Amino acid sequence: MSKVISVPAEIRTGEKRVALVPEIAKKLIAAGTTIQVQTQAGEHAGFSDEDYTAAGASICPDDSLLGTADVVLTVNPLTETQLQKLSDGSILIGYQNPWSDTQRFKLLQDKNISAFSMELIPRISRAQAMDSLSSQASIAGYKSVLMAASLSGKFFPMLTTAAGTVRPSKVLVIGAGVAGLQAIATARRLGAMVEAYDVRAAVKEQVESLGAKFVDIDIKAEGSGGYARELTEEEKQKQQEILARHVAASDVVICTAAIPGRASPRIIPTDMVNNMKGGAVIVDLAAEGGGNCELTQPGETVMHNRVTIYGPINVPSTVPNHASELYAKNLFNLLGLIIKEDSLQIDLDDQILKDSLITHAGDIINSAVQERLQASTN
Repeated sequence: MSKVISVPAEIRTGEKRVALVPEIAKKLIAAGTTIQVQTQAGEHAGFSDEDYTAAGASICPDDSLLGTADVVLTVNPLTETQLQKLSDGSILIGYQNPWSDTQRFKLLQDKNISAFSMELIPRISRAQAMDSLSSQASIAGYKSVLMAASLSGKFFPMLTTAAGTVRPSKVLVIGAGVAGLQAIATARRLGAMVEAYDVRAAVKEQVESLGAKFVDIDIKAEGSGGYARELTEEEKQKQQEILARHVAASDVVICTAAIPGRASPRIIPTDMVNNMKGGAVIVDLAAEGGGNCELTQPGETVMHNRVTIYGPINVPSTVPNHASELYAKNLFNLLGLIIKEDSLQIDLDDQILKDSLITHAGDIINSAVQERLQASTN
């Protein structure tokens, strides 16, 4: 008997993505599974119920499909009410927000759910095709530049007109991870003069390969998992002194320095903003973690000393079609490790599965979640 995969509609305010697109649904059906999609789940991403039925999926009128599934695919964490509807012993795959609200995982443990967290996919070569944090960060980096261009009162490229020549905008990208590199590439495509800063000196070559100038402050802060380590107080002071000059000279600053599960590092204090040009723009992609800019308010646009500071949240959802497509491909590649002919097998010797699994067989197997649960009950 084929295994049933269910896709509920996302209910987070402002969420437009869907966990499975028709193209991937068709591939999973060809692999021998049955696909159920809640009605209008893909509507905001540009996928109609008819698109899913044409791919071979069935449409369910409500979230009762949660209780009939062997596997449930989501973008955002399910609510406690939704979790109660899951079939005991089923598999749940999606973003789980493993750093907060850990009581949800006790419920998953009690229901014998195998819950995979897409945030915990290890950063190893074999897992790149499943790394949804990277696929969605790339979208955020691209869109951040478009947001900045819309907010800025200046052209990005140099333009020669009958009235004279307009100089290109100067863009500074802080953080040269996946989002930062895509922001650099997008700003360059729009014709801006781009500088980029990262505490990891190893990314200098990548930055320069995209046509941007690397701001080198002679601090090497490579950390684990591809992220930067926290700077010492002395390093922070040196960082501030050098960055202040570059921020002051910029028309646009894109902030992308964020580490999942931790507060975003504070890089641009109010004093630095006070010295920026009138009409300058800061787009802070680290807003959900508190922001790289001291003045950032998540989800809000702040005006300070003639500088616009925008702290967008859930940026990938503003490009819902392609964001859903990439996320669905990430899920499909992960499912390839679990779907074995007519059965679902979770191999705990596989690093990708083990590292991303939070609850399994009635246990909480993620040590960090275990510790947080124990701390909350003490």
